[in-house]
Amino acid sequence: MGLVKERAGARAQRLTTGIETWVDREVAGCEFKDERLGRRFCKLLAQIGSDMGQSIPLVCQDWANTKAAYRFFSNERVNEADILCGHFEATRGRVAATEGPILVLHDTTEFSFKREKPDLIGFTGKTAGRTQCGILMHSSLAVTTEGLPLGLSAIKFWTRKKFKGPTALKRKINPTRVPIEQKEGIRWLENLRQSTDLLAAPGRCVHIGDRESDIYELICLAEEAGAHFLVRTCVDRLAGDGNHTIADEMDEVTIKGLHRIKVKDDKGDPDDAVLEIRYRKIRVLPPIGKQTKYPALTLTVIHAQERGRPKRRKKIEWKLLTDLPVQSRKDAINKIEWYALRWKIEVFYKILKSGCKAEDSKLRTAERLVNLIAVFCIVSWRVFWMTMLNRSSPNAVPQMALTDPEIRLLDRLVACFGNCRTRIPEIRGQQFQ
Repeated sequence: MGLVKERAGARAQRLTTGIETWVDREVAGCEFKDERLGRRFCKLLAQIGSDMGQSIPLVCQDWANTKAAYRFFSNERVNEADILCGHFEATRGRVAATEGPILVLHDTTEFSFKREKPDLIGFTGKTAGRTQCGILMHSSLAVTTEGLPLGLSAIKFWTRKKFKGPTALKRKINPTRVPIEQKEGIRWLENLRQSTDLLAAPGRCVHIGDRESDIYELICLAEEAGAHFLVRTCVDRLAGDGNHTIADEMDEVTIKGLHRIKVKDDKGDPDDAVLEIRYRKIRVLPPIGKQTKYPALTLTVIHAQERGRPKRRKKIEWKLLTDLPVQSRKDAINKIEWYALRWKIEVFYKILKSGCKAEDSKLRTAERLVNLIAVFCIVSWRVFWMTMLNRSSPNAVPQMALTDPEIRLLDRLVACFGNCRTRIPEIRGQQFQ
């Protein structure tokens, strides 16, 4: 507790002087096993955040700091939970300061590496017949309904020592009869539980996932926790009395309305898509092998299918499952737009890999890479948040993202630039851009 008290006192002093930085807020809830590790983490986060995408030696400037950084990432007393716990606390504070539903976006990504000794890291799968060295990460990102990322609420890292592939596994066992605790899919349940507990407002949480999240145990857990869910289905589940499926019932549903959206084709050019919307409340049954363990649920199924066949992109066809009320075309469109925000977590991953260049790291073991990626996660959220802040709140004051010294410095830079070329208004008092 000594480090927490020390940081609390230092933070109070910074608040009185008006120079609390974003790093201070993201590490305030951290508690490492050694105070020196906490101080090194604060310094590392500031260094990496100020020179995103550069190697550790470049951001650390000198050999002493570089060596200290490598020691931090390889320290057995440091793990991703220690690094991210302060950010999780900050996420909870930002969620508490907002109103309305919070969309918790869940997804999995892979980090691939080339190593002479891949066994020190592990494997993710097979690419072109070759086993790929790398790390998998399943994360949960809390965003507002306007798309503003409030921070990560849960994260899991793992690697595979062996990889046979799902096809090989299905030859020996029926995956629907394997307990969820014995599958990698358990990460979806663990992150949902951790996110719901962290945010402490289950009724506000809407957990959103792609087709990989179509797990009956996940749906039941959300119901049990008092949270909501909106997932894209990949399984045509049994419905009603068990003599037919969801698809059979949805075939009987007439089109309830149309919705026009803007999309991009495979070349990145803008295009229009007109979606036919259908929805119905249906009694959904659990898998046959699990009907004695899990109850049937009455849920709403939403189908959004594009009219016609586009020339230079895949046809849009979303089949969504939710416990949220859908009583009109407007309600259905609202849920479709919420699901579309799932793409925000893909943008977060793009920042991690293209901005922070996580896959360029030369660290040799999975443990060191995981610690580094955890730091990159905080930096990537910060960049993403600043990007989306102007789009979701264009009239926000600069103090939301910058400290007073930073604003004064920008005032001087803008004034100097204006004297040299075209006069530009000072940033103070203007909207943050």
